[in-house]
Amino acid sequence: MFEGLRFKNWRFEQDVDGIVTLTLDRAGTSVNTLGRAVIDELQEIVERLSFEPPKGVVIRSGKAPGFAVGADLAEFAEYEKSGAILDTIEFGQKVYQQLARLPCPTVCAIHGHCMGGGTEMALACRYRVAARDPSTKIGLPEIKLGLHPGWGGTARLPRLIGAPHAMELMLTGRAASAENAKAIGLVDMLASPELLIETAKDMIRHRRARPIGQRLVAWATNIWPARQILAPILRKQAAAKARPEHYPAPFALIEVWRRGGSSITQRLKLEARSMAKLAQTPTCRNLIRVFFLQERLKGLAGDTQHGIAHVHVVGAGVMGGDIAAWCALRGFEVTLQDREMKYVQPALDRAKTLFEKRLKTKERIDPALARLKADVEGNGIPSADLAIEAIFENLEAKQDLYRKTEPGMKPDALLATNTSSIPLDALRSAVAKPARFLGLHYFNPVALMPLVEIVRHDQLSDANEKRALAFCKAIDKLPVPVKGTPGFLVNRILMPYLLESMRMFQEGIPGPVLDKAAKKFGMPMGPIELADTVGLDVAASVGAELGPFLGLEIPKQLDELAKSGKRGKKDGQGLYTWENGKPKKPEVDPKYVPPDDIEDRMILPMLNEAVACLHDRVVDDADLLDAGVIFGTGFAPFRGGPIQYIRDTGIDAIRSKLDALASRHGDRFKPRPGWDSPELRTPASETPIDKAA
Repeated sequence: MFEGLRFKNWRFEQDVDGIVTLTLDRAGTSVNTLGRAVIDELQEIVERLSFEPPKGVVIRSGKAPGFAVGADLAEFAEYEKSGAILDTIEFGQKVYQQLARLPCPTVCAIHGHCMGGGTEMALACRYRVAARDPSTKIGLPEIKLGLHPGWGGTARLPRLIGAPHAMELMLTGRAASAENAKAIGLVDMLASPELLIETAKDMIRHRRARPIGQRLVAWATNIWPARQILAPILRKQAAAKARPEHYPAPFALIEVWRRGGSSITQRLKLEARSMAKLAQTPTCRNLIRVFFLQERLKGLAGDTQHGIAHVHVVGAGVMGGDIAAWCALRGFEVTLQDREMKYVQPALDRAKTLFEKRLKTKERIDPALARLKADVEGNGIPSADLAIEAIFENLEAKQDLYRKTEPGMKPDALLATNTSSIPLDALRSAVAKPARFLGLHYFNPVALMPLVEIVRHDQLSDANEKRALAFCKAIDKLPVPVKGTPGFLVNRILMPYLLESMRMFQEGIPGPVLDKAAKKFGMPMGPIELADTVGLDVAASVGAELGPFLGLEIPKQLDELAKSGKRGKKDGQGLYTWENGKPKKPEVDPKYVPPDDIEDRMILPMLNEAVACLHDRVVDDADLLDAGVIFGTGFAPFRGGPIQYIRDTGIDAIRSKLDALASRHGDRFKPRPGWDSPELRTPASETPIDKAA
């Protein structure tokens, strides 16, 4: 059948029963991405199969990590820049449609990750079988890139599993486990990994109809009246999570589905045009840039081996206890030390809750619990490969701890601090071997915040920095190396935003008004709610450390509340009253008119300090700065980060606003050093991240 044909990215074989197995194995990569060369070859293969149909076709992956991670985003970005994006989308749709129309049964055998275009290839097959394994994840995550599926996902998935399940998967971008995929009808069969291909072939030998209940739901939820009724509900739900002007993709997806009729040709045309339009939006360009920033952070360690098996954490408070729990969750042996067991037990209880939420089954939860051990006496120090100090923010207390801990450590063990603001040059004076001392600054809540700042000083060895980067990768965190100056990167940029917001709150601007303005800009949480969530005591402590360095005053109200014990969410009382973990925000007089500059007063200090951080080389380049602030603060991802936002808005325009604020409100708004840096004016197409992509 394939005599004389040779492909770089596909292999094929035909068994004695006449079943053809196609193996996707993209040349030169560790995972399958669906670039143009892969799809070109698939078209040639499918055309040959349509001329000489075999008994059936099984499509599988030759890569260990999974089936496919989706489209090649570097290629996608180039097609968008060249104006060829619609043609590219339509070509992919055409090839998948040819696959769907093969006159023989087709089965996609899925293991590991199956995302985006990989899932759409599976949807173009008649059947799907998935490996019954925790690593199997199937999804359409395009929404996270400011897009929606474009190779038939919107046209096929709702008709396969019903609109409610399909729209939930596409609108959230979440991945379904093998069991979940089977339950909703996304896959037809589950099989053990070693029997995956044989099960797929058996589906060809013994064809079966989908359960009538699934077919009925798929039909009923996609007829014209159902689409017209459900679409407004979906739009309202999407608007509660994202503003259309910030994130247009969810709303475009809903409209494509609402308008899609019974003809798949019409549905594909709607999908392609909508996808091409979204690809040209600033949101999409910035979110794809953020994706590559994330990939860059993941790759900073290179091939370095961290050599860490046992982690010892000193300090079982919220941060220390949660760091210990996260490390145990990710497979490390962990000992957790504090003065008495009564301080350690709450951390163990929180860890159990985390494990139950993430691991689900007793068979997976119990080993994680066994990996995390209370260690009041500090007996784990001599065997630890990494010791993390996570006690309260006090220079002398931390230095005293290092003097007591370091002599008992292994010669090659790393010693790290989770300090959020104290300069490492001050801390390292108490360390006998400063080459192994560094900062590992996690963010609260540890289980949700992806960033860890790798805090440097001039005596940290390059090899140990690489080990720390590799360790962060092993615990599924994104590391960004930063200079060990006060506040490092994230807190240094965040603190002017929080302090100015607190100042406005003290001036009488209602907290809900400030929070609403910040969320309108695109921040995930308003500054007043954030201050309560972080803890007013922590905000005051970090503010006291950074205030003199940044030339900023701590608002009197923040200091008074922190000293009175009203620390915010953790105490139930702060700037807001909290009940069941949620703030009770006071009603705002409908006649209240806020000042017209509150957004600028909040956001521009962040931008100003970001420029100063770049000038001071707190990070190595602008891309790492944007990555750190996005993943450390949640800074509006659709804006691409503070430096990218400055480029998009215009340097001169923002400087002019800072000058106006300075004349109106004080010198704290004066432009900081660095606004004349050529790096600020570098177009996005010339930044290091694009070269890496």
